[in-house]
Amino acid sequence: MKIDLSLFFFVEAIGTIAFASSGAMVAIKKQLDLLGVVVLGVTTAVGGGMLRDIIIGNVPPALFRDPVYVILAFTTVLLLFSFVRVNRKFINRSSIETYEKVMNIFDAIGLGAFTVVGIDTAVLSGYGDYDFLVIFLGVITGVGGGILRDIMAGQTPYVLRKHIYACASIAGALLYAGLMDIINGNLAMLTGACTVILIRLLATHFCWNLPTATGH
Repeated sequence: MKIDLSLFFFVEAIGTIAFASSGAMVAIKKQLDLLGVVVLGVTTAVGGGMLRDIIIGNVPPALFRDPVYVILAFTTVLLLFSFVRVNRKFINRSSIETYEKVMNIFDAIGLGAFTVVGIDTAVLSGYGDYDFLVIFLGVITGVGGGILRDIMAGQTPYVLRKHIYACASIAGALLYAGLMDIINGNLAMLTGACTVILIRLLATHFCWNLPTATGH
């Protein structure tokens, strides 16, 4: 499979902006100060990629060697923080429904983008023949930042409790891995990412959840 590096950069940039926004919104809702908002936002944006790089022995992780995505995440967080500070009604009680919808869209886009980026990184690192590893790295890139975000925010990771989160990433990763050698690489990447986003948005809209032991 030939990967279009310009599309790769674009998709990763979109994922970075989306996840940085998601992490910053959680921090703002928790009423953290500027440093807290920056830390949560940047960690959400680059945390999954850091975990992926550590697993495949790509150390120091790419975020330290080429901090372009860290800078992009930092800029996104500062802009969002400034917007909310100027428009404080955006995060008040009456706007909570809007907040949830916005955060869900950010999360869905970030999850889809980083799932396929994780797979591409694995392939570019020479692990394309290891299907399970490639899919696992795609999923961990997609959900890792959100897990770190929720742990730092003192809440149960979203991935473990609500709306088919990791399952959406797994579905998109499986589809992308299956299509990458069959159709055009760019089309396969976009199909995988859009599948993740679609499943996440449908799961939220229709309240799809995996069953729990207690039935709640």
